[in-house]
Amino acid sequence: MKTVKRWGPPLLLLAPSIVLIAVFVYGLLAVNFSTSFSDNHSIAQATGRAPTTFVGLQNYLDLLGSEDFQHSLKNLVLYTAVFLVGTMAIGFLWAWLLDRPVRGEGIFRSIYLFPMAVSFVASGVVWRWLLNSNQGERALGLNRLFQTIGLDFLQNPWWNNVTWGIAAIAIPAIWQLSGYVMALFLAGFRGIPDELREAGRIDGASEWQLYRHVLFPQLSPVALSALIIIGHMSLKAFDLIMSISSPANYQTKVPAVDMYVFKSSFDYANAAAVGAILLIIVAVLVVPYLVHTSRKDRGR
Repeated sequence: MKTVKRWGPPLLLLAPSIVLIAVFVYGLLAVNFSTSFSDNHSIAQATGRAPTTFVGLQNYLDLLGSEDFQHSLKNLVLYTAVFLVGTMAIGFLWAWLLDRPVRGEGIFRSIYLFPMAVSFVASGVVWRWLLNSNQGERALGLNRLFQTIGLDFLQNPWWNNVTWGIAAIAIPAIWQLSGYVMALFLAGFRGIPDELREAGRIDGASEWQLYRHVLFPQLSPVALSALIIIGHMSLKAFDLIMSISSPANYQTKVPAVDMYVFKSSFDYANAAAVGAILLIIVAVLVVPYLVHTSRKDRGR
């Protein structure tokens, strides 16, 4: 007997979610792109008291040709690189240490994961003091610590450094999210069957060879997932940067801060263009991962 598929009830069940996503996700994305293609640069245009016209890609070209926005993009690349390397390295190291029998493992896991429970704004306020740029007799935070223990040469202006100030702000971000990466890698370690480990040891593999040829390859999907998650979080960095620095600080500018500045001055066209650029960057990173995952699931 042939089974008749009924699409009515499932669609009716999914209809509220489909409508909400269509309106509040894709609908607002369409409005954002529409605004970015206009000359809506003043409060009069934003409130409808002055007409707006279609300017195409002009806002994007002006932004990408601007030295200020290029500086923001460079800062974003530097921040993302330091953030990714720091969180992946420290998170993996912690997971590797906890994968071995450790007394009080639950306490260590809680300590490593605790920073993730703190909001970026709250941690930013604390780290603003820790990364204080004062040196010498007026030194505070880490500079004061280095001075006390006789490591004066380590004192530096931190996020006030014009060249790599944004990299200093990546330090609290690493502190906050390394525990999350640790949890991902630890789950990956614990998901590897003990039979694989025993088989490697029976074949005469050393501990290093066991990790290199047996365990590490099994963790590649976890590492890829961690890179995608942490990477897209770094691209959207805003609250931590604003808590430590301010929009007026040129050395810590990133596109998200530029978007806030444009919006505060009622330059909605440029603010929308910055948001669209960030969306495109995130899509370039995430879409290949989603395609890879989809193909892998189909292969099963």
